[in-house]
Parts: sequence; C-alpha cells; structure tokens
Amino acid sequence: METITNALTIDVEDYFQVAALAEAISRDDWSSMEYRVERNTDRLLALLDEHNTRGTFFTLGWVADKSPDLVRRIHRAGHEIASHGYSHQLVYNQTPDTFREETRRSKGLLEEITGAPVTGYRAASYSITNESRWALDILAEEGFVWDSSIFPVRHDRYGMPGTPRWPHRLETDKGYSLVEFPLTTLKLPGVTLPIAGGGYFRLFPYWFSQWGLGRVNREGEPFIFYLHPWEIDPGQPRFDVSALSRFRHYNNLDKCEYRLRRLIKRFRFTAVEDVLNEKQLLTT
Repeated sequence: METITNALTIDVEDYFQVAALAEAISRDDWSSMEYRVERNTDRLLALLDEHNTRGTFFTLGWVADKSPDLVRRIHRAGHEIASHGYSHQLVYNQTPDTFREETRRSKGLLEEITGAPVTGYRAASYSITNESRWALDILAEEGFVWDSSIFPVRHDRYGMPGTPRWPHRLETDKGYSLVEFPLTTLKLPGVTLPIAGGGYFRLFPYWFSQWGLGRVNREGEPFIFYLHPWEIDPGQPRFDVSALSRFRHYNNLDKCEYRLRRLIKRFRFTAVEDVLNEKQLLTT
C-alpha cells in the first residue's frame, strides 16, 4: 500500500439523474423511475466498512429529501457528508440566483438531517468552468470552506484546462478564499488525462488506472477518486441513448465493484477533509 493518503469520494445520485442519460429521461419523470440509489449506496458502505475506509459522500439534495435515513446511515458510519447541489443541474445552465437557492437548500437539508456542518461541495458533472466561475463566490458566501468541482482538462461538458492539478487555496473573483481539491489528472507528454475515477476508471484498463494513480502518489501528491453508486449496479435499467452516452454510462459496470476493491487494497484512502487537514489547507 502506498504511504500517501488519498481522498475517496462517492457522488450519491441515482442512474436516472446522470447527464449522459438526460436525452432519454425527463427530470419530470424522476419520481416515477425505479429507485436504486439506496441499495447501491448501502453496498458501498458495507464495502468501505469491510476495509475500514472512510470517505466523503457528496449527497444530492433530491436524494436526501427522499432518503434522509440513508444520509443518517452514511453519517453514523463515520463518513464525511458534503453537498452535491440539489437537482443535479449543470451549474452553467443555471442563473446565479437559482444556483444560490439550490445550494443553500441542499446544505441546509443535509445539516438538518445530520446535525453537523457541511463545508464541502461538488458541482453536478464538474460544471464549475470558466463560464460559471461565479459559482465559487456563491459557495464562499453560503459558508462552504472547500470545493471539488474543477477538472483541469478539456472536455465537452466540463473542465478548466491549465488550472492547478493539486489541492490548493484559490481566490474567487470577489476576493474570497476557498480551498479547491481538483479532480485528479495524469500529465503525459503533450496531454493531460483525466484519471480520477468514474467513467475513466471503467473505461481505462485497471492496470492503467493503478499505474496512473500510483504515479501521482510517487510525485508526492494525493489523488482524489470518485465513484457513483450506480456504477456498481450492472442490473440497472437500460435506455436508448446515443452511442457516446451509452459508452460513457454503461461501460464495464459489471467490473467496477471488483476494481474498486482492488484499488482500496492498493492505496490508502480517507475523507477529503482529512487529506486537506493533513496538507494544512483548512487551517491556514
């Protein structure tokens, strides 16, 4: 096991809330869809308990409203609860007023359920980009201390290429201070590859993910790994979407849980707040 401590994060949302399936599933139909996030999150909780591993659960407000007991189970198991917004809308498709209202609503709901402060945030589909950088000011104004929404890559849905790759303290446009834990990338000659988890963990061969994440640790830096509960659920309903969306969402669902177990055995993991405290970013 590597000696660097990394961050393990779970984005608690259901399969029908994913941007890749939005072309086939209307937001108005969410309440009538087969609800699978509870059983899948409980499987992840059992897996983490088995390996004595703590993580950060970025919980969607919509899910917290529907399943407050699930949020309590995550909290009672000793994991960090952070916000994933309320309705999983892309930030750059929202107005600042809507973003503020949803962010405040989700934070308040999670704090009411757990009785503990919620200081961390991750945007749906990493949608804080140069176009929606204003959201960082709102996060600071609403009491968040740290964020993990910025992916320093080029992508059709997200990304801030050229931004710092490692945890750091940033200054927002209005001059607020916020700690950012960007999604992990691998720097290769001429290219910066996303390697932080999710679809990339399922798309790349396992050996490549392990090698790439190990290289990050050998550079002396922690990586941040993310996964969604639906990614360990090959039995979820299938939808007729574009070839690209189908590939992004359904690729290697049947292998993901086994790969996750291997990864947890190979690397040292804990919650985001623990890693940021270890780097003294939350105490300066």
